[in-house]
Amino acid sequence: MAFHWSEASDEAVAPVPAALTEALDAHRVAMRGTYARAPRCIALQGDVGAFNACTVYERRPSPCRELQPAWEHGAPSPQCDRARARHGLAPLRPDDWALPHQDASHIAHAAPAALPTAPENPAA
Repeated sequence: MAFHWSEASDEAVAPVPAALTEALDAHRVAMRGTYARAPRCIALQGDVGAFNACTVYERRPSPCRELQPAWEHGAPSPQCDRARARHGLAPLRPDDWALPHQDASHIAHAAPAALPTAPENPAA
């Protein structure tokens, strides 16, 4: 999950915290932990498959902004499917995005609870 170093610079509008990144080469950085043998972003808090949240959601890098959960907007996402499989989770299906008033009892296996959400800010 590499991205241009400028996304973590002080000049960026909403910079990724530089302390959470590591240099890959002269032009690219990555979130710490994403290039580990068992990848896990340092900004990810919680347990995958139960509840998790990105601690820098509003300042997340472009690769995180570009990744769309499978079927959230009606299109598949092989990258989402691969990430879920690495954690033993079933791929999302179109009906996983059923509205609350629709019968969604059949989707408990893959409820989109693993999608990143903005962390609560007690100081606000």
